[in-house]
Amino acid sequence: MLGSIFLSLALIFSIISMIMYFLNYKGYSNTLNYGRLAYHGMSIMVILASTFLFYILLTHQYSYHYVYSYSSNDLSGGILAATFWAGQEGSFMLWLLLTSIVGIFLQSYTSKRGDLEPRVMAVYTLATTFLLVMVTPWFKSPFNFIWAEPIYITIKDINPSFLNQSFIQSFLFSDGQSGQEYVKMTSQLYSLLSSMGISVNQFIIDGRGLNPQLLNFWMQIHPPILFTGFSMSTVPFAFAVAALMKNDYKDWVRQSLPWVLAGAGILGLGIMLGGYWAYEMLGWGGYWAWDPVENSSLIPWLVGVASIHTLLVQKKSQSKGGIGKFAKTNLILCLLTYVLVLYSTFLTRSGVLGDASVHSFVDPGMIVYLFLVVFIGTFIVLGFGMLAYRWKYLSENSVEEEGLLSRELALFTAAIVLSTSALIVLVGTSAPLFGSSVDTFFYDEMHIPIAIIIGILNGLSLLLKWKNTKGSEIIKKSTFSIALSIVFTALAVVLGKIYNPMMILLTLSTAFAMFVNLDIAIKIIRGNKKMLGAYIAHIGIAIFILGVIGSAAYSKKIDLNLVKNKPQDAFGYHVTFTGYNPIENGSKYAFKVELKKDDEHIKVAPVMYISEYNNGLMREPAIITMLTKDIYVSPLGYDEEDPNQANGKTIKLNKGASIDYNGVKLTFLDFNFPPEVRAAMMAGKDFKIGVKMTAESEGKIENFDLTLINKSGERTFTDYKLSNNPVKVTLKNLNASGEVEIILADTDNQNQSTVMEKQEVLSISASIKPFISLVWSGVLVMVFGFFISVARRLKDSLL
Repeated sequence: MLGSIFLSLALIFSIISMIMYFLNYKGYSNTLNYGRLAYHGMSIMVILASTFLFYILLTHQYSYHYVYSYSSNDLSGGILAATFWAGQEGSFMLWLLLTSIVGIFLQSYTSKRGDLEPRVMAVYTLATTFLLVMVTPWFKSPFNFIWAEPIYITIKDINPSFLNQSFIQSFLFSDGQSGQEYVKMTSQLYSLLSSMGISVNQFIIDGRGLNPQLLNFWMQIHPPILFTGFSMSTVPFAFAVAALMKNDYKDWVRQSLPWVLAGAGILGLGIMLGGYWAYEMLGWGGYWAWDPVENSSLIPWLVGVASIHTLLVQKKSQSKGGIGKFAKTNLILCLLTYVLVLYSTFLTRSGVLGDASVHSFVDPGMIVYLFLVVFIGTFIVLGFGMLAYRWKYLSENSVEEEGLLSRELALFTAAIVLSTSALIVLVGTSAPLFGSSVDTFFYDEMHIPIAIIIGILNGLSLLLKWKNTKGSEIIKKSTFSIALSIVFTALAVVLGKIYNPMMILLTLSTAFAMFVNLDIAIKIIRGNKKMLGAYIAHIGIAIFILGVIGSAAYSKKIDLNLVKNKPQDAFGYHVTFTGYNPIENGSKYAFKVELKKDDEHIKVAPVMYISEYNNGLMREPAIITMLTKDIYVSPLGYDEEDPNQANGKTIKLNKGASIDYNGVKLTFLDFNFPPEVRAAMMAGKDFKIGVKMTAESEGKIENFDLTLINKSGERTFTDYKLSNNPVKVTLKNLNASGEVEIILADTDNQNQSTVMEKQEVLSISASIKPFISLVWSGVLVMVFGFFISVARRLKDSLL
């Protein structure tokens, strides 16, 4: 109740602040201080509500639905605090909190810059108002009590001393399939407990807990940084609308630039941390899967970075008078940055990507769905409606035209290329909304030429002068960098065995960008260090791309079935599974793997365990970080095989994974699960689900299908005997997460008489990630460059 009171008061203050600021813009001078006071009142209420949410989480107040749903007694302090943003309600609260805090700094910033404050803050408080409506009790409030809507609570979370009460029997339910027992918590049960003097916190003694994929250190850091970037994207939108309100397009460029730079830097850092989290936690060996929700953060970042380039051109061209070049472009890009953040929120929170993304939240209900549409629609109509209204006034009146070899044109081209990248990702990301999906191959192939162009522009734009540059001058300035780039690329081809023509071009263009920026940075480092920002940021991007080339394009991977104490060769190492140890009070198991090569001896311990949260097998990889590469060991499964059993060896395979068995490489390609089968399954009718497999041996590939047949509720599985090998493959089970369980049997040895001991077998996926450290270090260098530029542009904004 207290949290809802704080948020309700905050909503009232936000509306008052918005109205008072707008009235001041319309000429009512006595309303400005009321707007300021109301905004600070709103911020205080939001901070109090957030503090209260932290309090009920840290003190395990399970009488709140949100606290029960996302926390539990066994969580460590840091992770328990991070459950603040674990669910939809909490993530909206985090966004609101950070937007409110950013607004305090924005209010102070704009109050020192003429009449900017009332226009910017009137728009900004509209955003806080929408966020506050979202966390009211009617939508997604984290302060709703657990009995407000019926919820089933597992018996283990209930105080056993109350289960023998006679009235509890009416609220006990059992799941026939799992055998799990539940108590149905309703307002009626709450009334009965209250009448007996039993508090809900006495009755419910533990929470449901946190999804095991969120039990990671980066859960405490990644979401706040990402949502800070989302919050800061509101600012350029507010500046753009403020410029349209006044119909003045000169000052807003230098005033908004520090915010655009800072927002892009923070959002870029947040995206990278999310990638590192996936790399460290999920066990699939990558840091970017072109997942729709990952993409939804990348799209506004690309547009925001594009706007930086054209804002610089407009600012420079204003020195000749007028509003400068690309005024319309800059307004469009700054408006789009926030609109695309809202769109990404819609994709993530509406549940529309439930079948397409591992990150997507569940369907929040039609009311919230419609409100998100209204949220996006309001800002689209406001921003682009104002732009259309003022379009005729946005005449650039440029007297001088730049040549083809000019910095203006290079920066504009860079903005176009970045926007093109954003459009490609937007199309692919939105495809599930229209009943289709896009393979990662689409993104990879489309972005390689874009990355090559970015590398060339990254270096070339800094060699060009404003307005026009002589060709001979460019050649003279770039000779040294080109020579170094050619040498660097040649070494990469020879030592790194890069033979793909597109990868060679990408390496060459990226090296060119790096050496040009490095050359200029070294020359100016003894002079005006505040000018270094752009060069450092560009160097960081070049380092990042080089890391992507090495770690993604030239990663090596192999799946191994390691019989205990029997070494196998992989990547020049002798890999041996030596056993396992229970850890964390026996709740998890660390599987010991040794890698030996010459005098090098490495020990790793990937982890597997069954999560009580979802009764699923969880895998945590082991990563060995070296100077030029990472060795990545991800566990796939563990089994104690009995060689004497005639039914063969049981193996679990994820989609795309392979296994070697008796000289045959078996690969699980995909499910054969057409829409009509899905419909029959949902309707409870008979259905068949196919599993597409391939068998490769001695250069020959054999394709075959295994099938799950469901007839009258009875499930049967088919098998297949390979035509060229004495191997039979039998389907044992499959699940919707993309995993199949198969039985492999050697048909020549079905009747063996020798009795053999059981064998412990650890299945792992091992990979080498060349120069992946460049990915992380490149992003950090880029972010550092952004903030050096922020310091410089802050001073310029006061001129």
